Amino acid sequence: MEEVVLSTIDLRKKIVQYTLTKKKLDHVAARVGIVLDITGSMQTLYKNGTVQEVVERILAVACKFDDNGSLDVWVYDNEFSRLPAVTERDIDQYVSNHILNNKSIHKFGRNNEPPVMEDVIRKYTVEEESEIPVFIIFINDGGVVKPIKKVIIEASIQPIFWQFVGIGESDFEVLKHLDTMEGRVVDNANFIHLNDIAAVSDESLYDQLLNEFPQWIKAAAEKRIIRK
Repeated sequence: MEEVVLSTIDLRKKIVQYTLTKKKLDHVAARVGIVLDITGSMQTLYKNGTVQEVVERILAVACKFDDNGSLDVWVYDNEFSRLPAVTERDIDQYVSNHILNNKSIHKFGRNNEPPVMEDVIRKYTVEEESEIPVFIIFINDGGVVKPIKKVIIEASIQPIFWQFVGIGESDFEVLKHLDTMEGRVVDNANFIHLNDIAAVSDESLYDQLLNEFPQWIKAAAEKRIIRK
């Protein structure tokens, strides 16, 4: 009997499916986006392939949640760019082709999160309005500006869950206080810190990424922010 060798993306989709089943999310549809920090301190992680690997790992989540199997992509420093969505067909060399070799993208500047967050909100609530939930994975290596709090509070009535992922050795002071932030209709944000994201297994990564999303789904449905 011929042995079937699964591709890396197929293996990851299996792990995502297992995680979704475990967390009772296997019947949830969601639009998935990733926001990538491209400030100066991230330069090495772009050039050594870490960011490409992160996008590949998150694409597996989008493939299981989204009927289109596509992952929406943004990058930001003190400016931001909304990039073409990535799918299994064009994931190979996506970061090189669409980010590093794209001269129109502002790269390796300083942090300014609110403008890119406002563009994420605009896409999903104005341009493509829907009650289908949105799962945003926001990759950052520190230096987050305090005004993100105002954006997150105001966005708590929107069908968007923000999963912040801190990578590297910064203290992430602003992000650490997300869970205790007051003034929101529902708790719409979570933060995990992965010092070396490349060293975290797929099983552990997906488990941590999807840890608080189920509670938000339940709360957002109860408040009629989304439909279940």
